[in-house]
Amino acid sequence: MTQYPDAKVFLVDDDAGVREALAWLLRTRRLLSQSYDSADAFLAEIEPGRRAPDGPCCLLLDVRMPGTSGLALFEHLLTLPWQACMPVIFLSGHADVPTAVDAVKRGAFDFCEKPFSDNALVDRVEQALQHSAQVQAARRAQCELQQRLTSLTERERDVMRLVVEGLPNKLVADQLHISVRTVEVHRSRVFDKMGVRSAVELANALRQP
Repeated sequence: MTQYPDAKVFLVDDDAGVREALAWLLRTRRLLSQSYDSADAFLAEIEPGRRAPDGPCCLLLDVRMPGTSGLALFEHLLTLPWQACMPVIFLSGHADVPTAVDAVKRGAFDFCEKPFSDNALVDRVEQALQHSAQVQAARRAQCELQQRLTSLTERERDVMRLVVEGLPNKLVADQLHISVRTVEVHRSRVFDKMGVRSAVELANALRQP
C-alpha cells in the first residue's frame, strides 16, 4: 500500500492471539495497525473531538466481544459524520454471518468469516483503504469548494451563475444592468477565486458531489 504511507488499520478484537496475528499479517504488506482489546477502548480514543482519523484508514472489527459488541460499536460509528472515511470490515464466526451480512447492507464495507484467507483479507483491507482515501479526497475537495464559494462577493455570485448558464458577457451585463467591462472584471475575479480558467471548468467544479 505504498501509495498511502500514512494509512492505518484499526484492529478491535478481544482475542490477543487474533490481534497479534492480524498485526503481523498486515506488516507483511507494509500496513500500519493499531490494536484494541475492546470496543470501549477503541471508542475512548476516537470519541474526544469526534474527529476523523488523519489519513486513509479502516477498521477490522470482531462481531462478538465481551461488553460492547462489534455490532453495537458499528451502530455508534454510523452516527458519526466521518464514518464513511473509515470503512468497517467485520470478522465473524459462522454463527455471526447473517448478522455481518445485515451490517454490510447498512453500510459496512465487508465481512470475512473465520477462519479467513490471509491474502483475501488483506486484499479487502487494501481496497477499504483505497475507498477511505477516495472519500477523504472528495470531502477535502468539497470543503475547498465551499471555502472558494464563500470568498465570492454577492455580485460575483450573480455573474458566476449566469456564466455557468452559458450566457455571453453582453447578456450577463444586460441581465445585471452593468457594463460589459464590469462583467469582464467580475468574471476574471470569479475564475481566480474558484481556481479555474474557463466557464467549462467552473461548471465542472460546481458539479462536485
